[in-house]
Amino acid sequence: MNSESRPPLPPFDRDSAIRKVRLAEDGWNSRDPDKVALAYTADTRWRNRAEFIHGRDEARAFLARKWARELDYRLIKELWAFDGERIAVRYAYEWHDDSGNWFRSYGNENWRFDANGLMAERHASLNDLPIRADERLFHWPLGRRPDDHPGLSALGL
Repeated sequence: MNSESRPPLPPFDRDSAIRKVRLAEDGWNSRDPDKVALAYTADTRWRNRAEFIHGRDEARAFLARKWARELDYRLIKELWAFDGERIAVRYAYEWHDDSGNWFRSYGNENWRFDANGLMAERHASLNDLPIRADERLFHWPLGRRPDDHPGLSALGL
């Protein structure tokens, strides 16, 4: 295993794909762009909404902008499908802007990993739904979602 290895490694089985999804969720819930960017290959390619990102440095800059704008960000990811070095997830996250307007963003991502378990491709499609503060469903303290907090399916999302 080299210094840039991120287990679990492909090819994925159901258990390793579920672990990979949870590790990705945990990383993004850290809201640490430097840490999260290390999970991607140096030449990673992303499509996020209408933005195209090339390379780890652009990914890091994207994440820093994202979390400066999307405040009190809390994310849940769920495995949708897997095959070999590919994983598909669905996700939702809640956040508010600097005016206090809350949103729940829903999306799907398709991921492809290299042999070292680093994400080489990320294709994301998502939509933002304005919500009232009393409609929020994600109430854990900022950071990692507690193991006993319901996932998307249990929340009816």
